[in-house]
Amino acid sequence: MSIQSTAEQPLPAKLYNEKGELQRPASQFRDWISSEPGAKYPPEKGRYHLYVQYACPWAHRTLIVRKLKGLESIISVTSVHYHMSLVESWRFVTPDEKLPMDDVTPDPLHPEFKRLKDLYFHADPNYTGRFTVPVLWDKKTDTIVNNESSEIIRMLYTEFDQFLPEDKQHVDLYPERLRPQIDETNAWTYDNVNNGVYKCGLGKTQDAYHKAVSTLFDALDRIETHLSNTSKVGPYYFGAAITEADVRLYVTIIRFDPVYVSLFKTNRGMIRHQYPNIHRWVRNLFWNVPAFKDTTSFEHIKGHYFMSLTIANPSGIVPEGPVPDILPLGENGV
Repeated sequence: MSIQSTAEQPLPAKLYNEKGELQRPASQFRDWISSEPGAKYPPEKGRYHLYVQYACPWAHRTLIVRKLKGLESIISVTSVHYHMSLVESWRFVTPDEKLPMDDVTPDPLHPEFKRLKDLYFHADPNYTGRFTVPVLWDKKTDTIVNNESSEIIRMLYTEFDQFLPEDKQHVDLYPERLRPQIDETNAWTYDNVNNGVYKCGLGKTQDAYHKAVSTLFDALDRIETHLSNTSKVGPYYFGAAITEADVRLYVTIIRFDPVYVSLFKTNRGMIRHQYPNIHRWVRNLFWNVPAFKDTTSFEHIKGHYFMSLTIANPSGIVPEGPVPDILPLGENGV
């Protein structure tokens, strides 16, 4: 059964359960880049290409990890335009359009393609799912390898070390001693925070919204308490070093005050006012770690959400606040 959008039903019914709660379907392309002998997709310099959008939190994960690992010369990137049609999918910019971020360009591999859906149908003419970013593309076989961000980021930080200088080889976002804690954190933050904001904004009933927003703010309280403890040993989620948990949580928190508070009705509180430890943590990543700041574009983020999600914002007007989108770090990083 297709879950593609139609003009009559921009968000298909299959995305909701009987209670009107949003249910995000699983990604469908799940191959893996692997160094194992005989692998279908071995790691090679210049072979793979990422299709992303800077507004999308799932795609943002891959951009952060690509830069943290120093893979810019190994895996190329193209960003689509931030305006997404719920029916026709993301579109590529035209040659004369100029947007922030250097890699927002027409498709360099398929100049005739106008929309992201063209990639999906090229890879599978019978595809019936959603047209999402990120997309990890294999230039050699001209097809999609994977479109699940959680798997793509692990490929990026595990399979390309042979091409990297020693300092980048040692960037380990999934250290063995922390793997159980990272996996456990990823599970509940994905469901309650990363996807939780969407459950708030796109739920179809008052009860669905109330349940989602209550769960979301319970999770934020839990994160706030956790960071109050780990801040004693370092500025990151697990203390001294950046891990996958930082990457996966950052992409939601950085969008929280500028977008989700108003558009998705997560307005029980703002990060900058109610959550001092989360606020300190996210500002440290933004201002002190280039892989986070350099891949964050508030113009893309706000333009996409407020102009594309017309079911939540029919006017398409982009609000000017909050001002600024992110506050500076104060004295002593507070």
